[in-house]
Amino acid sequence: MKLEFHHINFVSEDVDRMHDFYTKVLQLDDMPVALFPRTEASDTSGFSGKIRFATDGGMQMHLAERNLNVAFHNGQVINPVDRGHIAFRTDDLPAFLAILEDNGIPYSDYGTAFAKEWHQVFFMDPEGNVIEVHAEV
Repeated sequence: MKLEFHHINFVSEDVDRMHDFYTKVLQLDDMPVALFPRTEASDTSGFSGKIRFATDGGMQMHLAERNLNVAFHNGQVINPVDRGHIAFRTDDLPAFLAILEDNGIPYSDYGTAFAKEWHQVFFMDPEGNVIEVHAEV
């Protein structure tokens, strides 16, 4: 099983202001939203908040509109757009989930509720920082 850093997600009430900061001040490149095919939100699933993207050419920065109700809306416990999160990509999500389960670490399995092409799970480290691990579908 391979695991690699993929992105950092920061949340904000003003996503455009955050995007301007990271692209103008830190000189990161804009990533068009079209590169991130989203699953359409419904009454019981997904996230319809604003998202913008930037990159240094390797790591990605996902800037999302803060939404304190995403976990409730999706029937999950962990909210990835409350305080933000770091994300890793794996080539074997079932093997990674087995590691979480073997270590007694609870997780929220959002499946493809947010991204059409990624199966995402979220869990917390011992200090309560949210971590995402996803695999391409």
